[in-house]
Amino acid sequence: MKMLDETRLSRTPPFCQLGMRQLREALDQAEMSCPTGGTVIFDEGQPARRFYLLLSGCIRFLRLTAEGNEVIVLHIPHGQMFGLGAAVGQLEHQATAVTADDCQILSWPNALWPEFTKLYEGFAAETFRTIGVRADEMSNRIVELSTKVVEQRIACALLRMIGQSGREVAGGVAIGFPITRQNVADMTGTTIYTVSRLLSVWERRGLVKSARCIIVVTDPKGLAMMSAGSADIDGADTSIPAGNRKPEPLSAGAVAHTAW
Repeated sequence: MKMLDETRLSRTPPFCQLGMRQLREALDQAEMSCPTGGTVIFDEGQPARRFYLLLSGCIRFLRLTAEGNEVIVLHIPHGQMFGLGAAVGQLEHQATAVTADDCQILSWPNALWPEFTKLYEGFAAETFRTIGVRADEMSNRIVELSTKVVEQRIACALLRMIGQSGREVAGGVAIGFPITRQNVADMTGTTIYTVSRLLSVWERRGLVKSARCIIVVTDPKGLAMMSAGSADIDGADTSIPAGNRKPEPLSAGAVAHTAW
């Protein structure tokens, strides 16, 4: 693959310890794709035949519940690998990967995985470090879903997204990819009505700004207090009907099989 500069690949953790010759070897064996937002990269249950590196954009992972509902389990920011079934012995993808916005992606056939881990210093270690970070994130989400009320869960989700892919804009930090209120509801086990109501209240309080597919956190410290339960989340204007405080349909077993 001659159109991509080796130095760009060298800035991604799995390849950062390689020399220019090794980087070129890896690039020459890769396939490049530039899918637009909303493109399915692979489906849950599909055979895992390739592993991927996200150069730009964001990937959203979805899982289906037994009732057929979609749950957003993870967002992958640029500079990270995904679809790592070869690393953990998974023959099928455990989630559906969809582009959250326009992306640039490199991919390699799984047959090259043993070669990469053997020849490229640091490749395997960085890959498993990435898997460990994602496992920690999913573990934290299980704790949130088990112990936090919906206001806290939504605050945690917004803070997590700006931490992973936030970009500074006038007045705050914007989530770095298009995000709808339905997406937020799918991540936090609640309804779009609840998310819309809370975002409206928080906008009046100066915590966030939201528009079509754009959410800007204008007061990260205040939102962090909200996520920890230190702020007034039970006041008259923020109270949420008990029926909307339902748990997200994601179990610990689902975390164990999530998409790497």
